[in-house]
Amino acid sequence: MTRKTALVTGASSGIGAVYAEKLADRDFDLVVVARDIDRLNQLADTLSEKHGVSITPIPADLSKSNDIKRVLSAIYEDKSLELIVNCAGIGPKGSVLSSDAEDLSGMVYLNVDILHTLTVTAAKTFADRGKGGIINIASVVALMPERFNPTYVASKAFVLALTQALAVELEPRGVQIQAVLPGFTRTEIFDRAGIDINVIPADMMMDADEMVTAALAGFDRGETVTIPSLEEASLWQKMEEARLGLAPFLSLKHSATRYGVGQKT
Repeated sequence: MTRKTALVTGASSGIGAVYAEKLADRDFDLVVVARDIDRLNQLADTLSEKHGVSITPIPADLSKSNDIKRVLSAIYEDKSLELIVNCAGIGPKGSVLSSDAEDLSGMVYLNVDILHTLTVTAAKTFADRGKGGIINIASVVALMPERFNPTYVASKAFVLALTQALAVELEPRGVQIQAVLPGFTRTEIFDRAGIDINVIPADMMMDADEMVTAALAGFDRGETVTIPSLEEASLWQKMEEARLGLAPFLSLKHSATRYGVGQKT
């Protein structure tokens, strides 16, 4: 019997490492992708010994063309692959106005371009096979653009929109896709960004283990968008209903009368 395999990017630490652990516990063989080969090998040894699954480490800097090609080849060629989890990404080190333009471009390239490439490749591959799943890690800041670094916010809004739009194409092809929108999550990203995690109120900070467990529960339920900390699901449903309610008014022959542009006929 063919075993099932999941590919996890950004797997050497944080949310990606937790996904690898949880999926190994669900009896997935794993392809784990990250830049840190030592951590990847340690993760592979630990999970293989603990769960008895096969772990294939792919050390890769996804911003480099040769490395991303190797990961894409793994998606194309591994017939047992049933799930891809896109965790790789970087956060900001301050405001846009205080950031280096090259750093901002690098963040967009990894958070948007690379995720898009991985997502579309997996979507086409899984659609051809008639099964599979894609999990994209976005962020709640996609819903609160005024509250955070604009470039980072925009990159996560792209992830959310891509996932919602692609879900429409994938559903009839037997493929599931999910966007996960965590809030503050206890990972190394704060150290890398030079942010003191202690300045964030404790009641706003979720442990990565709990976040991923909730996100996988949402995936099991077939949710396209999962917000792990949102208690009242009806709030999201109402927002979606309001958004969809705009549809009949978004593209019309004439402009709204409040703009005073000519006579409506």
